[in-house]
Amino acid sequence: MKSHISLLTALALALALPAFAAEPAKEQINTVCPISGKPVDPNITVVYEGKTFAFAAEACRTKFNEVRANSLYQKLGGKGAIDAAVELFYKKVLADARVKHYFDDINMNKQRRKQREFLSAALGSPIPWTGKDMRTAHANIPGLNETHFTAIAENLKSTLQELKISKDLINQVLALVGTLHDDVLNLPKPAK
Repeated sequence: MKSHISLLTALALALALPAFAAEPAKEQINTVCPISGKPVDPNITVVYEGKTFAFAAEACRTKFNEVRANSLYQKLGGKGAIDAAVELFYKKVLADARVKHYFDDINMNKQRRKQREFLSAALGSPIPWTGKDMRTAHANIPGLNETHFTAIAENLKSTLQELKISKDLINQVLALVGTLHDDVLNLPKPAK
């Protein structure tokens, strides 16, 4: 009888433990308004791509929504489109004899993640880029030259064309990539 009571007690405890288990961590909501830089009112929020953003005032939320709608990032299709583009882009890059050797010793899962984060931020996602700037990221890559930059740009253009992105949006993306040319190739900065 004693072992029967122990078994019942153990069963009751096992069933009760999930109720005492820690709740999953709640999403951290920003405390500084991404538009005004002021403290947020936690009642003024918007959910964008599954993440909640808080704002200091209704006008800030309105501006945030306008900026999102007009961003190149959103016009391209947002997170889903960037994810698809990065996957296809690296298939092309890793098959391109001009540049594939630069990725021989690279963790490609990490590389794809960093590329998604960088492109998203550069194209207008509300999540800022926190990685290295392009000059620093490419500083120790030996032999980078115009051929390599061109190969990457061509692969990006081909990726966007294959994904049926409009010519106008492709040109906007390539213009943005073009602004990184000197930093990626570590060319001297132009005099101001």
